[in-house]
Parts: sequence; C-alpha cells; structure tokens
Amino acid sequence: MLATFAFPAHAQTLAPYKDELFAYPSLLSSEGETYRVVDYREARDIDERDQVPERRVQGKYVSTGVRRAQQDLVLKTDAGDIRHFAVGKTEGAAVIVLYLHGQGGSRKQGVDDFTFGGNFNRIKNLMVASGGLYLSPDFSDFGDKGVAEVAALIDHYAARSPGAKIVVACGSMGGALCWGLARDAKAARQLSGLMLLGSLWDDGFLKSPAYAAKVPVFFGQGSKDPVFPVEKQEAFFRSILAKSKGYPARFVRFETGTHGTPIRMTDWRETLNWILATR
Repeated sequence: MLATFAFPAHAQTLAPYKDELFAYPSLLSSEGETYRVVDYREARDIDERDQVPERRVQGKYVSTGVRRAQQDLVLKTDAGDIRHFAVGKTEGAAVIVLYLHGQGGSRKQGVDDFTFGGNFNRIKNLMVASGGLYLSPDFSDFGDKGVAEVAALIDHYAARSPGAKIVVACGSMGGALCWGLARDAKAARQLSGLMLLGSLWDDGFLKSPAYAAKVPVFFGQGSKDPVFPVEKQEAFFRSILAKSKGYPARFVRFETGTHGTPIRMTDWRETLNWILATR
C-alpha cells in the first residue's frame, strides 16, 4: 500500500472514509509521488469487488445514509437553468468538489452509489464528513456553452462559501470543460485543482490562466484506454513538467485498465488531500 502523506499542521485535509477499501493496490513502478503505475486487475478490482460486475458494488463499499444530505436542484443563471445534484453544505462549505460527466452521461452518474466500485458514494461521504459540498451537474455541451454553465454554477456556490477551495474532476470527454475553465480568467482564479479521469489533453493549457497560477492537475489513465491513448496523455503530462519545473502535477497509470478505470479506482481522498495541501 502507498504510504500516507505528512502535511503541515495548518493544511486542510479530508476526514477518512473507508480508506482501507479504496487505497491503491500495490505499485508496479513510480517516480516518487509524481508518476505512479498501479497494479490494476479486472478479476480483483471488478469481479471480486462488485456484487454485479460494473452495476452494483458490494455493500461494504458504500454508506447510503449520505443520501439524506443530497438534493436535486435547479439553479437559474444568466447562462441558463442548470440541473444539478448537491451533496453536503450548500452554504459555508470548507471544500467544493464538482464532477463533470462524459459523453452520454448525466448529473445522475456522479451520484450513483453503486456503480464504478462505489467511488462516487465515497466522494459524497468524504465531502459530507468534512463539511464540504459535492456537485454533479448537467450541462448543454462540451464547448463554450457548457463551460459558461459550469462557471456560473461555480460562481454561485463560491459566493455562498467564501474561501472554499474548489476542485473540478472531469471524466472522459468532460475534460474539455476542465480545460475550458482553465482558459477562463475568472474561473481559473477560483480553481484550486483539476482532476482528469480517463480524459483528454489540451496543449492550450500551457498558455492558460490556470497554468500561470500553477493550479494543481491530477491525471488518472488506464494503460489500455481505447478512447484517449495513455501515451498521448502521458506525453502531455510530461510537457507540463518540462515547461515548468516543479509544477504541481501528478499522474497515476492503471496498468491494464481501460476507459472507465480511473473513475472507479482513483483515490479521491489521497488526491484531494494533495491538492488541498498544495494550495
């Protein structure tokens, strides 16, 4: 298992939640904490973990009481009406995490307790236990309109939780919105971190306000992703490090994992605690 991180006394961290179940399996190789290759096995990490493979995780991985803190809401903004789930404190939150789904998904994906190995249930519980807010919205597209909608959602909840650190996690094609937010000067100022989960790259990030502000970026990628090849995502990750020595970026490669593997396997608590400590 990976060693736990040691943070300064003042660093904000998330309270534990089922850490022993969601910790990464053994490492196959690593370059410190910056780049790690994780031993992923479908037989163990899907077939043995799920009661019904890819549809329903075993009960020990979830705590559904968190649904009491979950609301299905509509926010009216200048960018349009934004349907979204909010889990946790809608005012005075310490941390705000958004999940942006990929092609063919919806706001419901990010609050499904039983798919993706219970990992969405975990982030919901982590946020509630830590006095945070988790958001899973719908949006119109993966272009400018979608970016404007997500930016408006962030703006609304940032105003209700002044000082909250805001992290946006993007699955698959949702990454286009992560990179769009990074290019938006106002949204970039509000970001404390980005998480790309089985997602795409954007060379324009290297000229973005978020890059200039050294917003931490986490990449999780399956080595056998047929949609976004791991070699291209790794090359982009290394281009970030090459351009700015010491840039806060991390990469976890799930060996033999496919497109959805990072959404299932990324350790939310470890990753978010790293981002919170960095910012």
